[in-house]
Amino acid sequence: MGIRGLMSFVEDHSNEFFTGLKLRDTKIVIDGYALFHRLCFTSNLELRCGGDYDSFADVVQKFFESLFACNICPYVILDGGCDVSDKKLATIKDRAREKIQMAHSLSVGGSGYVCPLLIREVFIQVLIKLQVPFVQCFSEADRDIMTLANHWNCPVLSSDSDFCIFDLKTGFCPLNSFQWRNMNTVKGTRNYIPAKCFSLDAFCHHFSNMNKALLPLFAVLCGNDHINLPIMETFLSKARLPLGATSSKGRRHHRVLGLLNWLSHFANPTEALDNVLKYLPKKDRENVKELLCCSMEEYQQSQVKLQDFFQYGTYVCPDALNLGLPEWVLVALARGQLSPFISDALVLKRTILHTQVENMQQPNAHRLSQPIRQIIYGLLLNASPHLEKPSGNALPSRPLAFSEVERINKNIKTSIVDAVELPKDHSDLSKLTEEMNFILSLRRRQVLLLETLKVQQAILEPIPASLKLPIAVSCYWLQHTETKAKLHHLQSLLLAMLVGPLITIINSPGKEELQEDGAKMLYEEFQRVKAQTRLGTRLDLDTAHTVQWKPGARTVPTTASINLCRKSLEHVS
Repeated sequence: MGIRGLMSFVEDHSNEFFTGLKLRDTKIVIDGYALFHRLCFTSNLELRCGGDYDSFADVVQKFFESLFACNICPYVILDGGCDVSDKKLATIKDRAREKIQMAHSLSVGGSGYVCPLLIREVFIQVLIKLQVPFVQCFSEADRDIMTLANHWNCPVLSSDSDFCIFDLKTGFCPLNSFQWRNMNTVKGTRNYIPAKCFSLDAFCHHFSNMNKALLPLFAVLCGNDHINLPIMETFLSKARLPLGATSSKGRRHHRVLGLLNWLSHFANPTEALDNVLKYLPKKDRENVKELLCCSMEEYQQSQVKLQDFFQYGTYVCPDALNLGLPEWVLVALARGQLSPFISDALVLKRTILHTQVENMQQPNAHRLSQPIRQIIYGLLLNASPHLEKPSGNALPSRPLAFSEVERINKNIKTSIVDAVELPKDHSDLSKLTEEMNFILSLRRRQVLLLETLKVQQAILEPIPASLKLPIAVSCYWLQHTETKAKLHHLQSLLLAMLVGPLITIINSPGKEELQEDGAKMLYEEFQRVKAQTRLGTRLDLDTAHTVQWKPGARTVPTTASINLCRKSLEHVS
């Protein structure tokens, strides 16, 4: 969620609202979405060329190793798909437009912050590698994070201002003051991480000891991601909110200050809400009251018990159960084995195609993988027949149609895409996990995958198992790319696929001959050219647009790998 202006306001009063912590020997509940965005944007990664994933993985690993060194036990909670009510759709579209502008800025050499497409997947891979417990919630995770942290009586690590509103027993530690890179030691034996913890008591004390229960009303009046009622401007213009002490940020914090000072005069939310409604036309009061009360519920305890997932592996979400989705789908979503893309398609028949750095004058690169998504939509229809009825606020459409929010030039548009109708007996996902059908379903899945990618099985037979999927996807790309792929584009893809095996060879004992004669030299050359690219090499926009769309690739090629192919391909042979 997020309350406009609140985080900068509390940080402007850091000495009053925060206490210092030496964090060690504790559980901590981590907002996974906030963490991987912060690590991505504050680690000097290359954001223009499709994904500096190896460097990102190193940063994530170092972060958690710092926690382990201080005996801090992390539990990572990830957001899932869009809420079934679609109440946040307007905010999602606004942020999609903002991301397009930042991606365009990056593409022409300017500044901006856009996560590469597979950052979330790489983050999850590192969590699995390090055995960090994590769960992917069915929709937005904030309430679940708060409920779990209070159950365990431990702090929350995030950058979301909503955690200044939740009544957390042990407090909220903002990521920007969590000094995991500056781990300290007490008396030479015990490590700790310097951090700051937001004090809700100090915050309320600052505003005449206001009742904590008033803060959810403050959040919805101030405007968060779920509610933005234009009629609230009527209340704000008539109420003559008292500002109190002038903020150093000027008008930016006037609304925050005014609302908090005004609310502090009321004993409870009911009294305050009645006074808000007095400023509105009578015909609007009941409707506004219902909307405000519903939004305030977002700050109450969740019914989801994530502690059961971490202890027993069971994830029970009433909202998800009410939709009648297959149990194996819910389990796979909770374990992060399926992405939020799947739950959005299942629940809303709508997906968001995230913007990347590419040529904004060309059709977005997701267009090339549209036939793959059409197969996925067909599979999901077979998994959940109820999808044939539009749900939520999804656009009314044909029974086998899904809507996709995508970039068109520098704006967004909702396009209607037909699912491919698949024979039920060949794609019945409801029986996918049944043991007696597993071998048969595995064979059928392989056939369907190769048919989707339009690749013959014989082509892949001489390919090592670990490279079969990347090679098959590359074959699909060569057949479908609208922009003519050149030889060095293909060479760059092949070289990018070699990076993982090269690292394995370099770090494996007993392979010194391979290390000295080829693997180590090639890897060092790759790193050298990659470093040069970071120093300000102009982005080849057409190349970036051509090669970085690839779906499912674990190592996405960069401009650096293309340059390396041109300069040092002789090392491969």
